[in-house]
Amino acid sequence: MSDEVEQEKTPDRFRSHPGQDSKRKLPKRFYTQVGVKSEAGVFLIELDGRQVKTPGREPLAVVSKELAAAIAQEWEAQEKEIDPEKMLLTKLANTALDRVGPRREVIVDEITAFAGSDLLCYRAEEPEGLVKRQALAWDAVLGWLETLTGAKLKVTSGIVFMTQSEANIGLLRANVATRGDFELAGLHQAVSLTGSLALGLALLDAHIDADTAHEMSTIDEAWQMEQWGSDEEAEGRLNHRRRELLAIGHYLELLRGAASPE
Repeated sequence: MSDEVEQEKTPDRFRSHPGQDSKRKLPKRFYTQVGVKSEAGVFLIELDGRQVKTPGREPLAVVSKELAAAIAQEWEAQEKEIDPEKMLLTKLANTALDRVGPRREVIVDEITAFAGSDLLCYRAEEPEGLVKRQALAWDAVLGWLETLTGAKLKVTSGIVFMTQSEANIGLLRANVATRGDFELAGLHQAVSLTGSLALGLALLDAHIDADTAHEMSTIDEAWQMEQWGSDEEAEGRLNHRRRELLAIGHYLELLRGAASPE
């Protein structure tokens, strides 16, 4: 058997598991100390003095000192087992290094595609209270987006698909393409959770915070609960989405070098 094949069959304990299938048996914690090392303009995560690697076998290296410290805290917080569900910052960093970097153009296209059916562009026809609530929250974000990118997205009532102009989509794509790999990893998750490129960019640029992004993306659900009462299963889904969006907001704050939230 060749050395290369043997290496593939031998598990590497220092590979960063978060980002892989979380349904697999959780790996045991095998390290004692977690550290951050500054090298060549990046910050490396180390376990017992050895570099952590991504699932793609790249060094887990980030450009933000604050993000590196927070990722190290995730690893330090693991007890007997390493639980990927409690390591979203590590997962997002892995995504940036393994998926975004090698496939930037594809990821930029995927993110920009959300503008074609952006949540903020599809409004309720009735009742009046919901129509007004959507307009009050969403119009300002679309106005901000136009100022940022020059793209003026069309708005419609109902659920019939509406085509946005190629010129506006091009302006949005040009803005998304200027973002770094780590920013794109967070942005991709944010637009996927909210269904809105406008909200994702507003969160990325700190125009709104994660709680506001969640509230704006769940106006319809909140209205329905107010009218008909809450449903335990639906509330659970919304709370899970909120927690994920808050974690993404925290990740983006750390990328900007902002202080960690309490």
